Amino acid sequence: MSEKILELSLSFLQIGSFSIGGGYAIISLIEELIVNRYHWITLKEYTDIITISQMTPGPLAINASSFVGLKIAGIFGAVAATFCCVFSGVVISLGGYCFFCRHRKSDVIMNILQGLKAVATGLIGAAGAGILLLSLTGQTEFSVHINHFDFYALAIAIVSLFLLRRFKIGPVWLMGISAVAGVIFY
Repeated sequence: MSEKILELSLSFLQIGSFSIGGGYAIISLIEELIVNRYHWITLKEYTDIITISQMTPGPLAINASSFVGLKIAGIFGAVAATFCCVFSGVVISLGGYCFFCRHRKSDVIMNILQGLKAVATGLIGAAGAGILLLSLTGQTEFSVHINHFDFYALAIAIVSLFLLRRFKIGPVWLMGISAVAGVIFY
């Protein structure tokens, strides 16, 4: 049991270290560690965590650490994984704050931040594309051999995007509407 808690702690220390800008930019890292490397949860469970994280308070990385820690090593695993995820982010954030306060007038540092914004956009886009692909096809890799395409999921995604962008409907209402659509169509 203590070996599992140590693995959880180290994994979520790593995840927390890279999630200081937000969980969506590191969705692929979380997936790589908890789904692909350690096989603690399935890809389906992981996408469920992402979905549930939209309806519960707290960042994705924190929700993932709590859920996976509880599943793998009980309450102590959940506490250890969540603490490590939060701890590393807090330490890095404080260090980054001190650094940027000291160098806020540096053009080099501002240019570095511009580059980091661009890569964060790409990481978020890649994560979104992966979730969309999984929702529509049940696969994580794009392939010409798609066994199943979910047209209902595509319709719900398009209508959700339209309602969100055109009418600025709130996310809670949007999730409620999508939940009703899920009951109707599935």
